Amino acid sequence: MKVGLVIVSHSDKLAEGLSELAGQMAPDVAIIAAGGTDDGGIGTSLEKIQSGIAQADGGAGVALLADLGSAVMTAEMALEFLDPGQRETVRLADAPLVEGAVAAAVAAQTGQDLAAVIRDAEAVTATMGGGNAAGAPNDGASSAGADTLDDIDQDDDGVHEASWELINPMGLHARPAAAVAQAMADLDADITINGVDGKSVMMLMTLGLKAGDTLSVSAHGPDAARAVEMLGLEVRNGFGEI
Repeated sequence: MKVGLVIVSHSDKLAEGLSELAGQMAPDVAIIAAGGTDDGGIGTSLEKIQSGIAQADGGAGVALLADLGSAVMTAEMALEFLDPGQRETVRLADAPLVEGAVAAAVAAQTGQDLAAVIRDAEAVTATMGGGNAAGAPNDGASSAGADTLDDIDQDDDGVHEASWELINPMGLHARPAAAVAQAMADLDADITINGVDGKSVMMLMTLGLKAGDTLSVSAHGPDAARAVEMLGLEVRNGFGEI
C-alpha cells in the first residue's frame, strides 16, 4: 500500500494537469484531482475533496495539497468531517502546490509513510529561495577535470565518488530527477549529487543540470558503491532518453 494524494485547486484543469504531471513520476500512487466547483466553475468543492479522499485512500493514508487560501479552508473543512478514526490518516500539507505535489508523489512512490510524504512536500519551501543550490555547477562547465570520469574512486573513509557528463538532451529534468531520487531512496547510504541530497527530487531539480554538464556523486555507507554504480549506469544510458 502507498500513500494517496488529493490535489485541491480552484481550477479543474490545473488539478488534472498537476495530477498527470505527478503521476509520471509516481505511476503506482493514487493521485486524485479535486479541482473546481461541482458545476465546473472556478472555485472549490467540499464534495469533490471528500470523494477524492475516499478514492485515494488505499490504507496507507492520504496527503492533501491545495493552491490558494479558500482551497486550504475547504480542505480543512473536509478533514473536520472525517470519521474520528480516519483523521489520523489524512493530512493537509503546508506546501506550494506544484512543487509539493511532485515531492509528495515521489515520496509516496518509494513507499514512505504519510508523515514522510508530508515532510517531503513541506520541505520544498526551503528550496524555493531562487537560484541553484550552493556549490552546484550549472554553467555547462565540468567540475574538476574536463573529461568524463567513469571510474569509481574510494577514499580511506569509505566514501565512493564518481563524475559523468550528462548526455541526454534535456539533462537532469523532472523525470530523470525523480527516477534518481527513487533509486537512491532505498539504498543504505548518504548520497550527495553536486552538493545536494541525492534522495530529494526537488533538490536535484534545483541543480538545473543540462546536457554537457557534469554530474558528480559522493556516497558513504553500506550501499555506497551500489549507489554510484546504479547512478553511473543511468547517466551513461542517458536515463533512457537517447
